[in-house]
Formats: sequence, structure tokens, C-alpha cells
Amino acid sequence: MTRRTHTVAPTTAHPVMPAEWAPHRATWIAWPHNGRDWPGKLAAVHWVYVEMVRRLVTSERVAIIFRSQRDERRAMGRLTRAGVDPAALECHRFPTNRSWLRDSGGTFVNTASSGDTSSPTLIDWHFNAWAAYDDWVDDDQVPGRVADARQLPRIVPVASELDGPVVFEGGSVDVNGEGVALATEQCLLHPDIQVRNPGLGRSGMERVLQDYLGVTSVVWLGEGIAGDDTHGHVDDIARFVGPRTVAAAVEPDRRDANHGPLADNLARLRAARINGRRLTVVPLPMPRPLWYGRQRLPASYLNFYVANTLVLVPTFNDPADRVALEILAELFPTREVVGVHAVDLVLGLGTIHCATLQEPAAGG
Repeated sequence: MTRRTHTVAPTTAHPVMPAEWAPHRATWIAWPHNGRDWPGKLAAVHWVYVEMVRRLVTSERVAIIFRSQRDERRAMGRLTRAGVDPAALECHRFPTNRSWLRDSGGTFVNTASSGDTSSPTLIDWHFNAWAAYDDWVDDDQVPGRVADARQLPRIVPVASELDGPVVFEGGSVDVNGEGVALATEQCLLHPDIQVRNPGLGRSGMERVLQDYLGVTSVVWLGEGIAGDDTHGHVDDIARFVGPRTVAAAVEPDRRDANHGPLADNLARLRAARINGRRLTVVPLPMPRPLWYGRQRLPASYLNFYVANTLVLVPTFNDPADRVALEILAELFPTREVVGVHAVDLVLGLGTIHCATLQEPAAGG
């Protein structure tokens, strides 16, 4: 499959990325198969995905991308043994390099021409594995395959400053569905390290977010957390939990590498004004550091996923697990907040939000 001719949003369309808590038609995941991401732990990670799916099917449909018929057959065996009804699943077979669909799967938005009901469209960003790895060609084709499978319109974003399509990952932005986004300068604006779009700059990136996600205001944070190979994805440090409420990671231990960057981000959030009004900022603790050899793992409770009737939260066998779950339960009082053991999953340098991608309901 080859990448189609670049297209831009038509002038009569108004793309808007809904907040994650808006109604979903389905949650998409890609079944894990790359053992290099989880050395010696791939089998354990399969059962983490079983647990995520077991929970998600109580809330909405789950669309699963499998690399092969063999992977699908083995996975379905595990899922049915865990009590998952196959009728609640949609199974697709596409080649993939990795399973972090939040970043490789594009972004579902709602688009509407003047006077028309909104309908889903898939924004097909160019994916180059966070400008960090060489194996990404199959993942870059996933949004086109998903759009074809769902028979949805697809838009490939472009910018006048670039020679090719815009490079972007879903985990690098979080939105409130009302035109406001959170993002980090480290990920999207750094001039030297893991540069996705050389020459685009702050104003160019803000224009891209407005044109393709309906973002009219960006709250720029500084840096992400230690161990994050994406170089600063915001979904590990700060997330909207309501139109004007943000949960933000904090690390009180001054000896920890995360203390300074997270304190700076907290200050930026508290200083931010949206239409002259402050955000409500709710601190969320960080778990104690997790390591694999000399590699710090990016363990964070902020990598939660909001489904229609529940919130899945990564947990790490840590005393702060209970604290984080209680805070999130207060922030999402109409949803069941469920912890999912993610010590094995985070070995792949991501957890639940990184692994999931919401498809909004039509008109949502």
C-alpha cells in the first residue's frame, strides 16, 4: 500500500478533535507482537492486553488490529478464556511494526460542513517512530488502512514550511474538545533532538493544530518525564479531565529527575489563562522510579484512558497507586475507575493511553 496524494482539509469543513470523554463508537488497539519492545515479557504483555479488552468491552466496541491470522487465532483463544464475547470485537489484519496505536494510528476528528451533522474523519499524520527508530514504514500505513476499513474520509496534513506531510503523534497533544490543547515544547518545538518537522516552529505548529484538530489555544508546557523515548509526550504529564480541569503529574522528591520539569509544568498550568479564566489544576502523584537495567521507565498515572463508562489507569505495585485511583475516581464520578497492572507493559516505554485510540461516535 502506498501513501496517497497529500490532501488538506476542504475550506467548507471544520475538523474538531473531541475530548476523550466524548462518546466513542469504539476503541482501537493493535495486538502486540514486537518482542524487542518487551524483552522476555511479550507473553505477559499479551495478558495485559487481554485485561484491557476484557474491561473495555463492557463500555464500547473494541477494534483490534492483528498482524497475522496466527496472531489473531492465539489472541482470540486468550480473550475467550477471559470471558470476552467475540461479538463485541472487530478484527482487522494489517501489518504493523509496533503496537502504540495512539501515536501511529492517526487522529479521529469530527468534521462538519456548514449546517451538516458532524461525522468522523481520520487525520493521517506521517509517523516516523518518534524520530527515534528506523522501523516505522508499516505503522505509517495504519491510518490509511483503518480509514479504508471504516470507509471514512482521510486527510493528510501538510504545511507550507515542509517538503512533505506533517509528522505528529497522538500522544503529543491532549485536548478539551473546546479548542484548547496541552502540548510540550520539548516534543514539538525542540530544535535539535528528535525533530519531527524542521523549520515549522511554534506558530507553524499552532496553525497545524488549528487547521486539523480545531485547536485555537495551546497551553505550552516544558519537558516530559524521564525515560520517555518520545521526548516529551504530554500524555504522561498533564491531561484534561474536564473542559477547564487538568490533572498534572507532580514529584515532590527534589532528588528525582522529574521534580524540576514537573514543577515547571505545574507552574505553567497554574499561570495559564483561557479566555481570561484560570484552569483548575489537580496534582496527581508519580509512582516511585521503575528501572530496567540502566533504563528509567516512563511510569505515570497520567497515561490513563477514558472510555464511555470507565477509566483505565496504569498501576505499578506502588503505594501511590491507591492515591492516584482515588483522585481520578473523584474527577470521573460517573465512570468506573479501574487499575490495570502495567509493570510489564511499561517495559515497552508506554502504557494504556499509548496503546489505545478512540473513534468518536458520529455526531459526538
